[in-house]
Amino acid sequence: MKTLPAALIQQRCSNNRSENMQKSCAMITSAAGSGARLIVLQELHTGPYFCQQEDPALFDLAEPIPGPSCETLAALAARLGVVIVSSLFERRAPGLYHNTAVVFEQDGSLAGIYRKMHIPDDPGFYEKFYFTPGDLGFTPIKTSVGSLGVLVCWDQWYPEAARLMALAGADLLIYPTAIGWDPADRPEEQERQRDAWITVQRGHAIANGLPLLSVNRVGFEAGTDKPETGILFWGTSFAAGPQGEILKQASKDNEEIVLVDVDLSRTEKVRRIWPFLRDRRIDAYQDILRRYRD
Repeated sequence: MKTLPAALIQQRCSNNRSENMQKSCAMITSAAGSGARLIVLQELHTGPYFCQQEDPALFDLAEPIPGPSCETLAALAARLGVVIVSSLFERRAPGLYHNTAVVFEQDGSLAGIYRKMHIPDDPGFYEKFYFTPGDLGFTPIKTSVGSLGVLVCWDQWYPEAARLMALAGADLLIYPTAIGWDPADRPEEQERQRDAWITVQRGHAIANGLPLLSVNRVGFEAGTDKPETGILFWGTSFAAGPQGEILKQASKDNEEIVLVDVDLSRTEKVRRIWPFLRDRRIDAYQDILRRYRD
């Protein structure tokens, strides 16, 4: 498949899990009806971004894989004949939880999972309380539409993650995401953050000669323990080509289905003129394995 019709599902999430899934499924169905063969959902799309506080009761939101959400999405993938990239709060065992991307093949089978490797712990993003770091490494998930280098949110700031996916044969990079502003920040600071988020991912596309899909949520979600605080998710889901060119981009504040045709054949063309993989000095990178070079 040289040209891959894809869709990015940018949506708001409420506290009603059933309604969130119904909305996701309706948007997936609409995207498939418009010709999309690969459909990507945002990070933790079954509900609000609960990591704004540390609350042991919120572990009850986790589910096994496979589990109820997997059954719904697998059946939808099979009915529509599409590949779906989802993002779930995985209950692996009592006391062991992951932030996990789950990929469903077009026949409804489970193509593979990726467990988020880089786990943040910042004000409003207390993920280390909930998620064990992934233990599956950086391995692309093979599907009928290509080999998918699926990563999750905080992973998108790390060039090592994108590079390792590229070196393992990924055809494109995919980032389900939940990122937004502190509404108390000044507008110029908010724009610097959003611009940095877009720029670093475009850099991954360029450095690896790969197309990239990044899907963010949208809307304001109040802090559950302090309703006067919260996160204003900035949307801006986008697709980039292997030279970092923006192919399609969503708005900052609307629910949207972003349809984009991804030309997978351009990777070969771009890597011929920008042979970054050829010129890597793998004999001189030993210090990359150190935390810091004192």
